[in-house]
Amino acid sequence: MIKIMAIANQKGGVGKTTTTVNLAASLAAIGQRVLLIDLDPQGNATMGSGIEKRDLEMTVYHVLLGKKTIAESRRTSVAGKYDVLPANRDLAGAEIELIEFLNRETRLRDAISKVSDEYDYVLIDCPPALNLLTLNGLCAAKSVMIPMQCEYYALEGLSDLVNTIRRVRASLNPVLEIEGLLRTMFDPRNTLAQQVSDQLQEHFGKKVYSTVIPRNVRLAEAPSYGVPVLYHDKASKGTQAYLALASELLSIAANSAKAA
Repeated sequence: MIKIMAIANQKGGVGKTTTTVNLAASLAAIGQRVLLIDLDPQGNATMGSGIEKRDLEMTVYHVLLGKKTIAESRRTSVAGKYDVLPANRDLAGAEIELIEFLNRETRLRDAISKVSDEYDYVLIDCPPALNLLTLNGLCAAKSVMIPMQCEYYALEGLSDLVNTIRRVRASLNPVLEIEGLLRTMFDPRNTLAQQVSDQLQEHFGKKVYSTVIPRNVRLAEAPSYGVPVLYHDKASKGTQAYLALASELLSIAANSAKAA
């Protein structure tokens, strides 16, 4: 069964796009069919996948407005070996244009349903804001992965996002749940980071992934080469962490299937 996951956090700079790109590549590397959907007008996930956003004629913008389908608009990331529904600055105007549409919150969900049998995982990179684009991502997804740094302000932002997810589940997407909290840019030598990590595990328990993404120079470098870190430095700690996260997701999915 297809797994549609939004990677979301309204706080910027927490490793959300880094996670989307590198998780997509890691899942593809272990045999999963992956579609990455870039819902951020900055198009960083598109560029990080090795696709030049300035050259695009069709993007997620055209899909949301019903002008094109995903099958017509997607591109293959040669660098990452997964498919991408790309984004560029055109997407910035979509929010205003979508206001006139009926079912404006579920445009992406309807589009994904037409290609759902072609993928095992759909990863949606949401913009760092709780806007109509993020709402489309949350309505399309079955679960939400929340990347976050272990710092004080991250906890405050987390409560806002959790409340938003509850509201979306109550009114628009009853199957939406928190897939898990991912600790990113983690430095075990930082006492505050360790304290916040302990708090997360205390309050969210098994919803906190066992895998922790460390601070890693190779992770920061890879986007400038237009490749996921797996194909920039296979031996790096960042690569090993995202491969471990992909394996953890598959394990969680397998255990859920057995329980069902």
